[in-house]
Amino acid sequence: MPTLGIDLGGTFARAAVVDGKGAILASAKVALQDRKPPGVVETIAQAAEEAVKKAGVKKVDGCGVGAAGQIHKDSGVISVAPNLGWRDVPLAAMLTKRMGFEVKVVNDLSAAAWGELHAGAGRGAQDILVVFVGSGVGSAIIADGRLVNGGGGVAGELGHIKVVPGGRLCGCSEHGCLEAYAGGHNLIAQTKELLASGSSRVLEQLTHDDPDTITPVTLETAAEAGDAKAKEIHTRAAQFLALAVANYVTVLNPSRLVVGGGVLMHCPGLKRQLLDGVQQWSSRVSREGLLIADAELGDDSGIIGAALLVK
Repeated sequence: MPTLGIDLGGTFARAAVVDGKGAILASAKVALQDRKPPGVVETIAQAAEEAVKKAGVKKVDGCGVGAAGQIHKDSGVISVAPNLGWRDVPLAAMLTKRMGFEVKVVNDLSAAAWGELHAGAGRGAQDILVVFVGSGVGSAIIADGRLVNGGGGVAGELGHIKVVPGGRLCGCSEHGCLEAYAGGHNLIAQTKELLASGSSRVLEQLTHDDPDTITPVTLETAAEAGDAKAKEIHTRAAQFLALAVANYVTVLNPSRLVVGGGVLMHCPGLKRQLLDGVQQWSSRVSREGLLIADAELGDDSGIIGAALLVK
């Protein structure tokens, strides 16, 4: 029997009916009009109902939700969800009551890793490290074919390791996190700060002095064009990412490193520096036999993984 997978983002909820092999039978996407928990629950239910109707199935065998945030593994309570501004929201219980069957809520990177393990770039491996750099920085660990959750369910929070004690404020409300320097939202914020300072002629020309046009690609373009300040921000982000992932590789000794996310996809210079740093700074023995692969499932990795995790 197929299961439902839900990808909960900051602006949309996407639902898919997925078969046991990870194939999407039908999907639906609904915008979040109300970002408060009850409104989001209704949006998820609407997307789920539309997907089930499109798939032409009468019943699904449970539902998995992948959400960006720190989530308790047993209760499905979202402790912190920066994109939604949530704290301590019992999303799994709310969805289970609304939908009439069990709903499991996991971190979006855990879901993505599970999807890549079973239907993407992780197939055939048992020890995998998955690192995505998009609007934030996330990772997940699979060891001996099992998802590593940790005692409270928040293992693998790469984006929230500290790289600058007392540094930039992160969306998790702590200071100095990797995500605060290398996540897409924060790369944009740092680039806007640079543009506002009036010290970057290159950025002024690239953006026509309009901060709303800035993306991580804008920063990389300015850095590669020789803007010293842009290069400083770009290089710092790349080095922090590379050191963090290299140390992960040294500690975990995965057989496969799967990388993805919109920032790495669209910023080849950042990705190159990240992978070069992993080769340079991880221990020699830990990287022997390490295969580095691009994520294969794209935006579907999380929704497929969330559905498969139900089983």
